[in-house]
Amino acid sequence: MLAKELISDIVTALKTSDTGTEALAWMEVFRIKHLPIVNQRDFLGLISDADIYDLNNPDEPVGNHNLSLEKPYVREDQHIYEVIEVLSRLELTLVPVLNYENHYLGVITQEELTQHFAHLSAMQQPGGIIELEMLELDYSLSEISQIVESNNARILSLYVSSNGERGKLRVTLKINLTEMTSVLETFNRYNYQVVSAHNSDDDLDEFYQERFDVFLKYLNI
Repeated sequence: MLAKELISDIVTALKTSDTGTEALAWMEVFRIKHLPIVNQRDFLGLISDADIYDLNNPDEPVGNHNLSLEKPYVREDQHIYEVIEVLSRLELTLVPVLNYENHYLGVITQEELTQHFAHLSAMQQPGGIIELEMLELDYSLSEISQIVESNNARILSLYVSSNGERGKLRVTLKINLTEMTSVLETFNRYNYQVVSAHNSDDDLDEFYQERFDVFLKYLNI
């Protein structure tokens, strides 16, 4: 998934003739803390709510002030993971997208990026989450798949991470069943350590947000 596919069709850019007060109003509407300032197709930089609060007269056009605008951006063909990295590293609520002629194309917001990330990770498909913990030497994707499929289920997504303890892994599975009793029992029979299982809507929403936040922090290391 590329940056050009993630551009918001809602958030609009500021013009130099827009006032700081107008910018704050738009930020409140869009629930963001940054907005791009654009002169025709030229990206001039991002202005934050903190920048506006520091202005002596926020009712004047933003173009009347000397602003030290940051100019972070991504190119239209950059991958979603690179977009997430820029947002996380710079602690932005959105990031502008430019083409290779340096023309402004639009912005990608953190909120919409979260939704796209959920889609990319099969989070929006019905099913449940199982977290396993094991030694690196014991990790076998073929065996894990066989256990799931032997219970008439299939894996929708899988990712592996370190659990913080040397030599151990945390394996997170999204499967296409919400009734997971037989799958969990089989994992236990094969001596897998089941750390957690999630199948209710509220539980899954909390799990996804927590994992997305962890992913952002990981990219920011």
